[in-house]
Amino acid sequence: QVQMMESGGGSFLAGGSLRLSCVSSGFKEPPACMGWFRQAPGKGREEVAILDGVDEIRIKTHYADFVKGRFTISKDAANDTMYLQMDSLKPEDTAMYSCARTNRRLYGRCNWGYGDRGQGTQVTVSS
Repeated sequence: QVQMMESGGGSFLAGGSLRLSCVSSGFKEPPACMGWFRQAPGKGREEVAILDGVDEIRIKTHYADFVKGRFTISKDAANDTMYLQMDSLKPEDTAMYSCARTNRRLYGRCNWGYGDRGQGTQVTVSS
């Protein structure tokens, strides 16, 4: 049984930092892509940071414009644990953060619709 579980969320002050972790278990194949998403109340899910090409020689990282220079995505060598270092937090970063992985692509892009996702961890940032 595959599972993804996030941790590290909580309540934080603006300007502060935190690190989210995502532990994967039960997967037999390496992912093509791993990533972090977030969803704020009343809003749709947003892509935050992506590792594209985990199963290739060179991994490309993609960041949403609203986190560039503030958030850093990383993973361990076994692809079992992924991290999101979040610095210079803003109140607008408040959201449910979830991790996902997929080994499918559609037209060369990560196909998250065929992937797996964790339940999420809540991050609340106050000013």
